[in-house]
Amino acid sequence: MDADQAREVIPHTDPFSLFQTWYDEARASEPNDSNAMALATATPDGHPSVRMVLLKGHGPQLGPRGGFVFYTNGHSRKGGEIAANPHVALLFHWKSLRRQVRVEGSLTPVTEAEAEAYFHSRARDSQLGAVASDQSAPLDSRETFLARYEQVRERFEGREVDRPPHWTGYRVEPEAMEFWHDREFRLHERRRFTRSGDAGWTSTLLYP
Repeated sequence: MDADQAREVIPHTDPFSLFQTWYDEARASEPNDSNAMALATATPDGHPSVRMVLLKGHGPQLGPRGGFVFYTNGHSRKGGEIAANPHVALLFHWKSLRRQVRVEGSLTPVTEAEAEAYFHSRARDSQLGAVASDQSAPLDSRETFLARYEQVRERFEGREVDRPPHWTGYRVEPEAMEFWHDREFRLHERRRFTRSGDAGWTSTLLYP
């Protein structure tokens, strides 16, 4: 075993700082959507579902415990599952860097002001699409959706698009964060950080 293989590349440090370092590198190396993350939710009786969403804010400054923020339609399937069971998991996979980050925690909603600010920072067509969509509800044809979009576009012609009250954001407050780095011969490196009350974070390496 050579010295390079034995050298640890995931240090014990503040996990938010480590995430920021990896995220900055991913933004430079990923060809598309470096902020994409898989969001796993579950019903109260344990039936899971997972989908990709986009990270729109992160760091220790987001709330008393820090967090990872995304936005969505609260009437969607994930919105319903979140309302019934706030415990979720995130997964970032940056293939260009051969790295993964897993986050486990619970959700709190962002403020109305935060939701308003982000909604109106989006492209106008995206705002209109959010109003027109009954996300996750059955749809008889794509033409129906596009017709609704046109109706919404005409309704808001010449004025600001109103944010639907159910379109909002959520902050995942992490209780655990796990960093995975690909190593040669599948001798990968994993480190799991666990929140330790007000004392910060503890961490340990894990067998790959």
